[in-house]
Amino acid sequence: MSTVPLRIYHNPRCSKSHSACALIAEKGLAAEVVEYLQTPPAREELRALLKKLGMKPAELVRQGEAVFKAHYAGRTLTDEEWLDAMVAHPILIERPIVVYGDKAVVARPPEKVLALL
Repeated sequence: MSTVPLRIYHNPRCSKSHSACALIAEKGLAAEVVEYLQTPPAREELRALLKKLGMKPAELVRQGEAVFKAHYAGRTLTDEEWLDAMVAHPILIERPIVVYGDKAVVARPPEKVLALL
């Protein structure tokens, strides 16, 4: 087994998160599971995730969520304002995010995790 840390930002109510966890397990790897709604990432952790993902904050926002529709739909926010929104409402963070060393993917579809392994 590799010594490179493997982490998944997981929502136990999400089938895509479950599928990504299963694919990791099928490869014989153990991952640190972060239930990000219970333990939300801090602003700097989000910033580091975005760097590993190669994404802008707005690209990581789940636009189908009720909180998005109620507070953010139709608005143009800066990167910092989107970070504020995701810190305040972690349900806005797209999932699952799988981090392996210095790389990360949003595992939608779950098979995207295989590119990291």
